[in-house]
Amino acid sequence: MKLLLAAATAPEISPFISHLEQKWASPDPGVYKKDIHEIHICVTGVGLVATTYAVTKALHRHSYDFVLQAGVSGSFDTTIDLGQLVLVQSEQFGDLGAEDHENYLDIFDMGLLQPEAYPFTDGKLDTPLHEIPFPFKLLTVSGISVNTVSGHAATIAMRDHKFGAQVESMEGAALHYVCLQEHVPFAQIRAISNYVEPRDKSKWKMKEAIIALNKWLIDFSASL
Repeated sequence: MKLLLAAATAPEISPFISHLEQKWASPDPGVYKKDIHEIHICVTGVGLVATTYAVTKALHRHSYDFVLQAGVSGSFDTTIDLGQLVLVQSEQFGDLGAEDHENYLDIFDMGLLQPEAYPFTDGKLDTPLHEIPFPFKLLTVSGISVNTVSGHAATIAMRDHKFGAQVESMEGAALHYVCLQEHVPFAQIRAISNYVEPRDKSKWKMKEAIIALNKWLIDFSASL
C-alpha cells in the first residue's frame, strides 16, 4: 500500500509525523516505509488553490493506491462533539459563484456548469465509499469548502441554508475534485475544532482536535 497523506499545515499532523520518524524507516524526506507499506507526506498549504496544486503535483510524481486528507474543521452541526472525528463523504464549493443583491448564486445556479457534469453528482463531489479499502468507523458527514471561513451571522445563515452541509473547511473540495478527476481512491478525515458561529476563538478546541486526529492517524497506521 502506497498512501499519500495530505494536510494543509504541518502542525495539524506533526505528532503523527514524529511517530512515523520513530517507528518507520525514512529513506527520503517526507517518505516513511514499514514492511510493504509507504506513507508520503504532502503539506499542501492552506486553501483550495494551494491544495489543488500540491495534490495534483504529488499524484503526477508518484502512483498512489490511496489518498488520505487529514485536518481540522468547523461544524455547523452542534450535535457533533468538539474533538470528534468525521469522514467527509460529500463536498461542495461554498463560495464559488456570485452575489445577486441579497441572494447567493453558485456556479450551477449561474448555468456555468451542470450539476451532473463529472466529477460532480447533483452538484456535489462525493467520495466513492466502496473504493475505501479500510474500515473507517467514523460518522459520515457532508461538507463545504471556502476560501473565507464563516464568521459572520449573515454568512453562516446563508451558507447553512444554501448548502445544508455539516462541516466547513478550506481544502476538502479541492482534494475531492482532484482525486475524482485523477481516478484515485481517497478519503477526507476531519477533527472538529469549533462550531461555525460568529468568530470567537476562546470557544475553540483546536488542541483537543489535533490530539484526537493524530491519535486516530497513529492507530490507523498501526492497522496497515
